[in-house]
Amino acid sequence: MTPDGIACMMMRGGTSKGAYFLAADLPADSAARDRLLLRIMGSPDPRQIDGIGGADPLTSKVAIVRASTRPGFDVDYLFLQVFVDQALVSDSQNCGNILAGVGAFAIERGLVKASEGETVIRIYMENTAQSAVARIRTENGRPVYVGDARIDGVPGSAAPVYLAFTDAAGSSCGALLPTGSAATEIDGVTCTLIDNGMPVVVMRATDFGLTGYETREELEANEAVKARIERIRLAAGPLMKLGDVTKKSVPKMTLVAPPTGGGAIMTRSFIPHRVHASIGVFGALSVATACMFPESPAAALAALPAGGDKTIAVEHPTGSMEILLRLDANAPSGLGECSFLRTARKLFDGQAYAN
Repeated sequence: MTPDGIACMMMRGGTSKGAYFLAADLPADSAARDRLLLRIMGSPDPRQIDGIGGADPLTSKVAIVRASTRPGFDVDYLFLQVFVDQALVSDSQNCGNILAGVGAFAIERGLVKASEGETVIRIYMENTAQSAVARIRTENGRPVYVGDARIDGVPGSAAPVYLAFTDAAGSSCGALLPTGSAATEIDGVTCTLIDNGMPVVVMRATDFGLTGYETREELEANEAVKARIERIRLAAGPLMKLGDVTKKSVPKMTLVAPPTGGGAIMTRSFIPHRVHASIGVFGALSVATACMFPESPAAALAALPAGGDKTIAVEHPTGSMEILLRLDANAPSGLGECSFLRTARKLFDGQAYAN
């Protein structure tokens, strides 16, 4: 490995934090790239003491961005999940939180020219060969990070980042419902295996002897529940066309319960072995969509708003996330555009070192 530093920007995107790199600054060979990133982040080590990772899956993330050569797109974005305590780097999923910082990063690095007031950036998500449109606030050719937008799980406020998707369904599994049904029984538990931007297995918390309102720490300490959830996850992988998921970060596993804060559904998410402090953007999108299928275990627990297009608030341990689902009878999945609000902030810009 070279002793020279590699240009790296740390950003908070949504309720996650990660290292953002230009693709040209990293090795083209994926194995060499992953070895480099493990060293930079400090994995495998529960504390990531010898790297810049934050000792949590939510802060051990990487975005790799390049100018796009694809018609209709401004930049290409590859998301990598760097495991904390394992020497693994996974590209098997998208991350909508880290996506929230991609537009600002692209402007900061000169990949996109900012417009005055607001800049619309069309992003190709390499992980799943799908698209996103980000609208970010810009002034004098630079991203604006200060604003009044607030999201649960992040203190204070920041400038809004609006993200929209029209082709999230079947992102990794090839279909919104990869088994063809919203109710699949695994290990005696009725599950919804769904992929609307993120492969997720949705299950009732009560089927595990839980309320669904347990703290993150209580769930992390429940070894019996975690072992059963992992058995279901390993069985769900092939059913979701994901193959052997032993060393993959998908599918995510989400327990649901009736809402308590005026939202539509309460969640506790495993990502997949640690418990999420809130819920991922695409994970929330998949759970919200599951609520709309009457046979799903989520549907009977959900308090959905009336009408066609629905704003669904997915509750999680630190608040809730609102998602707008537009229905489209002409779309294969029955869904049109999905959108939500995130925020992002540049934390530092400099050099990262692997030696």
